[in-house]
Amino acid sequence: MTRKERVIAAINHQKTDIVPYYIGLTQQAYEKTARYLNDPDFVNKIGNHIDMVDYAGWPTETKPGSGYFKDDFGVVWNRNVADKDIGVVEHFVLPEPTLDGYTLPTIDEARLRKMCDDLVNNGQDTFKVAGIGFSMFERAWTMRGMENLLTDMLLNPDFVDKLLDTIADFNMHLMDIILDYDIDCFYFGDDWGQQHGLIMGPRLWKRFIKPRMARMFKKAHDAGKYVALHSCGDIHELFPDLIEIGLDIYNTFQPEIYDVNEIKRLYGDRLTFWGGISTQQVLPFVSPDEIKRVARYMMETMSYNGGYIAAPTHAIPSDVPAENIVALIEAFQNQ
Repeated sequence: MTRKERVIAAINHQKTDIVPYYIGLTQQAYEKTARYLNDPDFVNKIGNHIDMVDYAGWPTETKPGSGYFKDDFGVVWNRNVADKDIGVVEHFVLPEPTLDGYTLPTIDEARLRKMCDDLVNNGQDTFKVAGIGFSMFERAWTMRGMENLLTDMLLNPDFVDKLLDTIADFNMHLMDIILDYDIDCFYFGDDWGQQHGLIMGPRLWKRFIKPRMARMFKKAHDAGKYVALHSCGDIHELFPDLIEIGLDIYNTFQPEIYDVNEIKRLYGDRLTFWGGISTQQVLPFVSPDEIKRVARYMMETMSYNGGYIAAPTHAIPSDVPAENIVALIEAFQNQ
């Protein structure tokens, strides 16, 4: 089987010769492991089954060396913090609950097309994924502020409807361009969960988020593409709704939050789970041998009748020792 065929079989809940896998790394984790292995090209030797590009607003540094980055939407991110890959929002572009005076960015179509062209023509037999990061709730709160947006859901619902529809329309335009290329899957990034439950609760999620996600999922399926969702935290209350609107793949699947056996029993025939190797409680703290044991257990447990892509629960962060990253790579490669 090719790597692409293996992923598609897993999504279709078919048994594969080995479990498809993917390891993503933050920049700091990559640099640490490249030094450890004395090999800056080690990522291309992992054997990842997925190749992915992502549009998340393309932040550019406001001044060389400043550590401050402004994205297409005008949001400034401070990366002079522990998180060097994303950063924290420095200020909000919508200080009041109105879109008056604000204009969405013009998509850099040439850049987007080159990104997609490079993905589909990279010569690899991988499953090709185009991501839209900060795809709904996250885009809205980075523009308006988390507390403000949650308050708006109760006090200014018409504004929230307008804002989310505007974001969805923007994303649909992105999808129109991306669909000119032979990708396999759309991947929507939108964090809705905390360690225990949803940020906004199921009622407000169904009122504001679900109908916009359903629009985007339908557009992907109508074009014959799979749909993947990244959402950190505990969103188990939403699984039935997400299945209803057409979700194929759920990431990130955190074992410190979910009972993996129970989740597999309840949803393993309808969702493919991508993740499972904890970046929170396992990868930074246990021995390389224990990493391999955990990886084997997760693959054996979750890949029954397909439906699993083995992976860390998130891009591996900087606090994971390089030898543990290498142990995970070896566990996946030596199934």
